[in-house]
Amino acid sequence: MTNSEMSGSSPFKMRLVHLDLKGAPPKVSYLSEVFPLFHALGANGLLLEYEDMFPYEGHLRLLRAKHAYSPPEIKEILHLATLNELEVIPLVQTFGHMEFVLKHEALAHLREVALFPNTLNPHEAESLALVGAMISQVMELHPGARWLHVGCDEVYYLGEGETSRRWLQQEHNTKARLCLSHMKAVACHVLARHPTTTPLVWDDMLRAIPEDQLSASGVPQLVEPVLWDYGADLDIHGKGLLMEKYRKCGFLRLWAASAFKGATGASQALTPIEHHLRNNVQWLQVAASVPADMLQGIVLTGWQRYDHFSVLCELLPVGIPSLAICLQLLLHGGFVEDIKARVENFLGISSLEITDFTSEGAGSFPGSDILALITHVTLHLRSSVDALLERDRYVTGWFSPYHRRRKLIHPVMVQHIQPQALSLLARWSTLVQELEAALHRVFYPDAVEEWLEENARPSLRRLQALVQDLREAAGTGPSPHSGQDP
Repeated sequence: MTNSEMSGSSPFKMRLVHLDLKGAPPKVSYLSEVFPLFHALGANGLLLEYEDMFPYEGHLRLLRAKHAYSPPEIKEILHLATLNELEVIPLVQTFGHMEFVLKHEALAHLREVALFPNTLNPHEAESLALVGAMISQVMELHPGARWLHVGCDEVYYLGEGETSRRWLQQEHNTKARLCLSHMKAVACHVLARHPTTTPLVWDDMLRAIPEDQLSASGVPQLVEPVLWDYGADLDIHGKGLLMEKYRKCGFLRLWAASAFKGATGASQALTPIEHHLRNNVQWLQVAASVPADMLQGIVLTGWQRYDHFSVLCELLPVGIPSLAICLQLLLHGGFVEDIKARVENFLGISSLEITDFTSEGAGSFPGSDILALITHVTLHLRSSVDALLERDRYVTGWFSPYHRRRKLIHPVMVQHIQPQALSLLARWSTLVQELEAALHRVFYPDAVEEWLEENARPSLRRLQALVQDLREAAGTGPSPHSGQDP
């Protein structure tokens, strides 16, 4: 049975997996392994948020990340998507979340607020030209894309720049109007050059704008809003009312956006499946409460950083069990009896833990080794080092920070502490090396470095320092009362 036959019970025609490439972008070889899984689980589209992984050319070349995909790699990604019946929608930020563009000195003059690189100044003609150039390069590599997502979420500090302040002093000018005029300009730019491509926008900047203003702006005839809410307790009735408001303003089609990872904490390392399951269940309830033709589809977002400058949150392989259960739920229109068993079967996991972080972690899906190792490191590395350094009676009683600074230790205590410290260090060093090798198969070196530096190396360094201090203290032995201060 194909997905389209099975999805009779799904209120969402389109089920898109969002790949946020502004952090830990997977190698194309890994995408070739997971796309068939996405398709098997019920996805029929991808929202690709390239950010600095897109191979911008010419004067935009400075936007590229060190390991940006090459044009042939983008073509390969699109080919793999086609093979797996996944329709690709590219995402280009055009207003907020412009850090990867506006952090560069050459483009800093286009910031709304001089100090902050996140929001584009909508008054500058050069701003629209910049966004237009980005869009045309992206569209050139995505010919025939039916939709283009132009971002427009979280446009922080809008209206706070010098030009905006002056503009807002004029009669009838408001922040809402400023926001809508830039959205309209971007949408018109897209439609003038790509008449068969519909722009999508995140809806958060539209929510509070009164109905009459939205209707009069002309924006509803140009874009389709994506209503996003990643909470485990979203207001189902309120969402229905918001959709009704959008329909009255003239938006013909709406999209929903849930999350399968990356929405529960900026430095979250393991995915809390139950949170995301509840979020997606509630989106199904929202869909059931509105007319069937209103919703075009749902985007399962998988954020990889909260913004360009924040740390990495759960890596893609870690979020796959959550993605699997959420996709199956949306495909079948509810948490039917055998969904958990189906997902376990797809992933090769003997027992999927929904309410807890799985400590087994074994599975046979692409990247399951990374999930198992990251689970182990996250749950046990730091706590085992803390236990030795802060709660072991020999360490706290005879090799405290005071003793360590002065390299003082009772020789018998070396025999109590050292074997344990060495064995812990050896065990964790081996495991972290294994994880490093697994990460290198899926990610580029900078992402591997960043994840290990954030999540594993600090604890290893504390252990290494203890072992080193023990060696030095055991090797030297000034009397405890020699009174030498460091």
